[in-house]
Amino acid sequence: MDTLFGLSACIAVLPILAVMFFLVVLRWPATRAMPVAYVMTLASALWFWKVPWVHAMAATFRGWIIAGTLLWIVFGAIVLLFTLRESGAVATIRRGFMDVSRDRRVQVIIVAWLFGSFIEGAAGFGTPAAVAGPLLLALGFPALAAVMTTLIIQSTPVSFGAVGTPILVGMAESLNVAQVEEAIAAAGMTYPDFINRIGVFTAIPHAIVGTFIPLIICCMMTRFFGTNRTFREGLAIWKLAIFGGLCFTIPYVLFGVFLGPEFPSLLGGLIGLFLMITAVRKGLFLPEGEPWEFPPEKDWEADWKGVIRSDVGEERSHMTLVRAWFPYVLVAVLLVLTRLPSLPLKELLTSVQFGWTNILGTPLSQGFQPLYVPGTIFMIVSLITALLHRMKAAELKKAWGDAVRMLAGPALALIFAVALVRIFIDSDTNESGLASMPIVLAEFVARIAQGTWPFFAPIIGALGAFVAGSNTVSDLMFSLFQYGVADRIGVSHLVILGLQALGGAAGNMITVHNVVAASATVGLVGKEGLLIRRTILPMTYYVVFAGLLGLLFAYVLVPNAF
Repeated sequence: MDTLFGLSACIAVLPILAVMFFLVVLRWPATRAMPVAYVMTLASALWFWKVPWVHAMAATFRGWIIAGTLLWIVFGAIVLLFTLRESGAVATIRRGFMDVSRDRRVQVIIVAWLFGSFIEGAAGFGTPAAVAGPLLLALGFPALAAVMTTLIIQSTPVSFGAVGTPILVGMAESLNVAQVEEAIAAAGMTYPDFINRIGVFTAIPHAIVGTFIPLIICCMMTRFFGTNRTFREGLAIWKLAIFGGLCFTIPYVLFGVFLGPEFPSLLGGLIGLFLMITAVRKGLFLPEGEPWEFPPEKDWEADWKGVIRSDVGEERSHMTLVRAWFPYVLVAVLLVLTRLPSLPLKELLTSVQFGWTNILGTPLSQGFQPLYVPGTIFMIVSLITALLHRMKAAELKKAWGDAVRMLAGPALALIFAVALVRIFIDSDTNESGLASMPIVLAEFVARIAQGTWPFFAPIIGALGAFVAGSNTVSDLMFSLFQYGVADRIGVSHLVILGLQALGGAAGNMITVHNVVAASATVGLVGKEGLLIRRTILPMTYYVVFAGLLGLLFAYVLVPNAF
């Protein structure tokens, strides 16, 4: 391994190390850490990679447009939450969940894991945290617990989020080259069949690893937010947690195998919700003893609280449970109707697009689809809610005004975080002759790993998601690279590509702008490093377990798969 290549890998990893050092070690808030990390990344790109200044600025502007899209989603989610709080619906929703179960462990499995997975399947792009996080806050969860749990569930369902986008767009676009098409034709497959098979090889290991995520969420919640600070109270609900995991992962695999990448998370989450609520109402798999509860709010640590007040207001006499839930049901229905490719709504809404083509004269472009972004759906539902819940104009004005004031801190962090990511990814245009920073890093690991690559494949996927904040972008960056490594070491392409998609989902737990955006929806600012320190634990479990499965699949179970 030549010295220049090793030095290039060391320089490429600096932006990632800087982000982790500032947020996790020094515990800086993202509003301070991300501008400094951005400057370091820009310096690396200009000095070592020799990226033209105009290209680096174009990547920055591209990042700002993407950050604006994320802020639009966050703003819509906060507006909807505040509207429901002002109308009295939140108080009714809280009572409804308490009637199902007062146990916070049960509530987090239903709301975060199953409802969140359904929303991920419908919309993707961090939307589960924007919907489930505020709902958990409304139920009385500490803001930090609400964000932590909704970040952890952004793993298993993510590879099939937004009706299969990471597979159908990320994988399909990256692998759409003559070299791959010729190989799959020689193997007797069509290209669509090949992409569907990648979905199968993604769903199976995902389901095995993901079945234990509800139990991990419960254990982390009782360990970090319980009166006794013990994993034991989380483990006590293992029967229901494993059942909740299987309620999602069994239909998830079946839909992945028989229907394709569009449906595993969407329909798996919906079926899982029905099965789980039915089981809880019948008292199945529930542990003995009192329902588990957080300590009294007066005993909460300062880090647990956000700036959004946790009181849910008073119930109103006209607010039935159906009426209170209707806005969230309407959000879910609209997300599904506008995401299904078989319906005309998606094409209509995505046809309205603003953006900047060939930014500053470079090949970089970025668009914004205001009607298609989930934030717009949240805002429309907020206005419909005001009419259905007979809200006064002053109440609606207060909800929207409070939401605007919430965005200042997250906006600053996101603007620099996403700009950093775009410079990192778009560094392939340079005068140094090097590949982009993420590809150099991946090639460095591949040279070291050799035949053990199936273990490292999901880690590369997670790296891509960490820097890009997206499973789809991770797949776009690394799928062709992963295919090439599988070719070189003589293992199944399908196994390695499935592990790439899986790792890209797991990395969403710790990606900075997901953490910032999710925190903003519950009014939690400046705790990004603490959240990453917590969520990196389940993320590590995910990629290590998946890597071991990768070795088993590649060399024992399906060594002859294409």
